[in-house]
Amino acid sequence: MSIGVVLASIAAPTAAQAPLTDWRIEAESADAEITERGGIIDIDTPKGLTLWWTKPITAPTTITFEAMAISAGGANDSVSDLNAFWMATNNDGSSVLSKRRSGVFAAYDDLRAYYVGIGGNRNTTTRFRRYIGVPGNRPLLPEHDRAGPTDLLVPNRWTRIALIADGHTVAVERDGQRLFTLDDARPYTRGHWGLRTTWSHLRIRRVSVTHL
Repeated sequence: MSIGVVLASIAAPTAAQAPLTDWRIEAESADAEITERGGIIDIDTPKGLTLWWTKPITAPTTITFEAMAISAGGANDSVSDLNAFWMATNNDGSSVLSKRRSGVFAAYDDLRAYYVGIGGNRNTTTRFRRYIGVPGNRPLLPEHDRAGPTDLLVPNRWTRIALIADGHTVAVERDGQRLFTLDDARPYTRGHWGLRTTWSHLRIRRVSVTHL
């Protein structure tokens, strides 16, 4: 089965209805299915997948979206890995869209980017990282490694995520509460952002990118 892309009507799209024409798909498996209907993007994948927003972003910026981890008996309904990159470039500073990656997680190690993984490792960890563009090296500070019940995904419930890059302050908020904060002395100030998951079934809606 090839990657499925089904577009609903996209006339006069709003921030809450981001069509798949605004995204680039990098999927590890040809059985991944990515559809969009009524302003909701449905990602159903047995392996790694990254969905890049094709428009560049610059700081200060806030990226918001709502996400739901589906648990309804499907083959990929594992409730895991609501992940995202932002302010991402290749390690030489060029656009992440200048080369296509396989969708395998390790293929993104050479990025310079911020990364959050909510409910990673089969919904046992929630982590924030500052990628430094070195393959095999994904720095993780102790305070950015969380595993409490309130840090993980709740199946079949919408959660609102905000990814913030505001000068030296980089942050992640969830449902209005600060999840992670980094005071970055050498902040990443431009790049792209992308949704990331692996073996999961996610729904995404109300995507908004605000440059301040």
